[in-house]
Amino acid sequence: MIELKNNPAGNFFLLAGPCVIEGEEMAMRIAERITAITERLQIPYVFKGSYRKANRSRPDSFMGIGDEKALKILKKIHETFGVPTVTDIHAADEAAMAAEYVDILQIPAFLCRQTDLLVAAARTGKTVNIKKGQFLSPLAMRFAADKVVEAGNKNVMLTERGTTFGYQDLVIDYRGIPEMQTFGFPVILDVTHSLQQPNQTSGVTGGMPQLIETVAKAGIAVGADGLFIETHENPAVAKSDGANMLKLDLLEDLLTKLVRIREAVR
Repeated sequence: MIELKNNPAGNFFLLAGPCVIEGEEMAMRIAERITAITERLQIPYVFKGSYRKANRSRPDSFMGIGDEKALKILKKIHETFGVPTVTDIHAADEAAMAAEYVDILQIPAFLCRQTDLLVAAARTGKTVNIKKGQFLSPLAMRFAADKVVEAGNKNVMLTERGTTFGYQDLVIDYRGIPEMQTFGFPVILDVTHSLQQPNQTSGVTGGMPQLIETVAKAGIAVGADGLFIETHENPAVAKSDGANMLKLDLLEDLLTKLVRIREAVR
């Protein structure tokens, strides 16, 4: 498992950053701000950014600035700020490529049962973060984790990101966090994707960002090992998932509250 620094207080860890890498300057600014915040609060931090968005509702949706260009930005963030990085992969032949640039390979929720993808990620030796499918029970995620372990890699993390509730909504079953923890792997709550409202007739995914604080507080209260939060300087102009991202200016206040909750439940 990757080493997460600055955790003398036993805090939750944080995966945070923009939905997708939109450019170097933007990504570096966000990484710098979050690194400073998490260092002050002693929260172990992993910078998150997709190098490409493969799962899009409409053919004219933004997919990325180019794979190699975006991956080099992720590597620069790691080298500049000394924090691990995570990005999602979508096909088995992407695993080795992405592993040259990032510390954690993330398996998207829709792809969590794709055996060849899980095995390819495992064989890189990188930590593999598997998002729970919107269609799966928490306990069924054991089999996804087993595929990685049986391929020779015990560095697994699991992420709860909501369950399909009707055509255009998701619901979080917080029982799933302690249930998945029984497998012996860290369990993360994806706060912002859990608040998506997918399958809108406009072809643009909606969201409920006003509930980010509520969901995050509940996740820490039930004992999540880590949180996943997508954040942007101005979500209104973000090129992907702006409807459910947290405005970056709000992050420090939120994390300060969450640290207090963590101290209380510990």
